[in-house]
Amino acid sequence: MRIFEPHIHMTSRTTDDYEAMHAAGVRALVEPAFWLGQPRTGVGSFTDYFDSLIGWERFRAAQFGIRHHATIALNPKEAGDPRCRAVLDVLPRYLAKDGVVAVGEVGYDSMTPEEDDVFAHQLQLAGEAELPVLVHTPHRDKPAGTRRTLDVVRESGLPPQRVLVDHLNEVTIDLVADTGCWLGFSIYPDTKMDEERMVALLRSYGTDRMVVNSAADWGRSDPLKTRATGEAMLRAGFTDADVEKVLWHNPIAFYGQSGRLNLEPLPGFTAEAATFADNSVLRGSRE
Repeated sequence: MRIFEPHIHMTSRTTDDYEAMHAAGVRALVEPAFWLGQPRTGVGSFTDYFDSLIGWERFRAAQFGIRHHATIALNPKEAGDPRCRAVLDVLPRYLAKDGVVAVGEVGYDSMTPEEDDVFAHQLQLAGEAELPVLVHTPHRDKPAGTRRTLDVVRESGLPPQRVLVDHLNEVTIDLVADTGCWLGFSIYPDTKMDEERMVALLRSYGTDRMVVNSAADWGRSDPLKTRATGEAMLRAGFTDADVEKVLWHNPIAFYGQSGRLNLEPLPGFTAEAATFADNSVLRGSRE
């Protein structure tokens, strides 16, 4: 089972997790910039963090045969903090870096006017950088937050196929299903979604534009939940091709719009990760 983990916060995970993920079939991942658990007090703490995502963390992943990519943004949790607003000024420099495959996570936490402004600004930056966007839907009042998210995305003029709306569930999937955006689902031990509920949604809605992630971070989470979802799909009668579409081809198709994915095998590891049908996403295609 080949897995592209499309949303995981490896800065908060151990090297044991990298080793277990590779053994489970993970050959590439995307790490979105996110909240570290307490407020940051200035722009410098963000730039140090961004530098670690595109430097140290990429090196750390490579030691275990996993290609590391990142998304960069001012996250929703800190978007309303005036001490962090100047981060928006440094983002264009980071959005031009190799291995940065989207703007994200962006979106809402508390749905404040300040978050409106920061969200819209970062969607504009994504258009200017010709990058896709990873959107975080809020954990509270999720239907209202998802509707507001989609309104702002429409107003931005970004093509919907360049937008992945994440942290969806049974309550919000219908709001996004017919928009043309990609649909993201986070599989957690206790909250968000679990693998059996995810299988039920795949039965009802199919596998097109469906992206499954673990979103594992410093909280109670599990970096092997993408693998668990694939196993649950097989138990439910989905084919190997169905599983590969959801866990490998779909996230590659979305992030491949950046033209910056690198799925070449790392020295000392097998070439299996590079053997998929559509190599155009690895060679600069933005179609």
